[in-house]
Amino acid sequence: MPDFSGLLGFDLFAGFGLWPWVAFNVFVLSMLAIDLGVFHRDAHEVSRREALTWSAVWIGLALVFNAGVYAVAGFDRGLEWTTGYLIEKSLSVDNVFVFLLIFGTFAVPAAYQHRVLFWGIVGALVMRAILILVGAVLLERFHWIIYVFGAFLILTGLRFLRDQSHEPDPRNSRVLKVARRFLRTTEQYEGQRFWLRRNGVLYATPLFVVLLLIEATDLVFAVDSIPAIFAVTSDPFIVYTSNVFAILGLRALYFVLGGYLSGLKYLKPALAAILVFVGAKMVLVDFYKMPPLLSLVVIASILAIAIVASLRATPEPGEHVHGPGLAPGTDT
Repeated sequence: MPDFSGLLGFDLFAGFGLWPWVAFNVFVLSMLAIDLGVFHRDAHEVSRREALTWSAVWIGLALVFNAGVYAVAGFDRGLEWTTGYLIEKSLSVDNVFVFLLIFGTFAVPAAYQHRVLFWGIVGALVMRAILILVGAVLLERFHWIIYVFGAFLILTGLRFLRDQSHEPDPRNSRVLKVARRFLRTTEQYEGQRFWLRRNGVLYATPLFVVLLLIEATDLVFAVDSIPAIFAVTSDPFIVYTSNVFAILGLRALYFVLGGYLSGLKYLKPALAAILVFVGAKMVLVDFYKMPPLLSLVVIASILAIAIVASLRATPEPGEHVHGPGLAPGTDT
């Protein structure tokens, strides 16, 4: 077994050992290969029924894996995984708002949206693995970092409340400006291709530029969400696997919820409350360590109250619910 303890400052495999890490990553890569190579080899518009099926598959696999954690590592570890997954799943919903905005702004054909999200999530898995490793090392070596993470989450939650009515404009993104400056791009979409060569010159297609925006968006959300799960557990395996399962279901979640998210008017305040709650947990960790079950109950209650209140709320005049591929306020 490779020894990373000297390099990292702690034993990465101390909690679960090496082989669960290997087996989990082989499983994830196999599922991704099946997804792209078998079920989505040909570009097509994802139906809501197909998205519901895949969403059920990913949630079901997550529950089975979580049951395995309960069986192998005990109740407390299993509860940490459940809470971490719920936090990451709820925070990942906010990604869907931005995906809707990006796809609508750049008029990405519905048939190509799955391909963009697929490769976007592959990149997100790599970025999050790096960020989780960095976070684990920092928390192991410098305990005071937990206060920094906690304060950051509280400020992020307050920012969510302040900016909840503000929608960013992807056309003003720095990523987009840099891409246009350094990349030769085609004027129109070229099927589902990200690159093509014309007269010996390599061009990026607008679909690749959209992919860059998706990746940049997830990096921003990862910086917000990963510290939140460290408020629940410091075990890298639990942090990593719960994060991965939440992200793997994000594509299906987009196609399932895209048409309904704008109707959940209290969802963003709920996400803000969750960030403030877990941030406060981190800041107070040396004074009061909240039981895992209580953390799970609080987070689940916040989400449940937000969803019920949103469903009971009367839509405001002129309020419009949009689906995947449509910009806010666009009917066709």
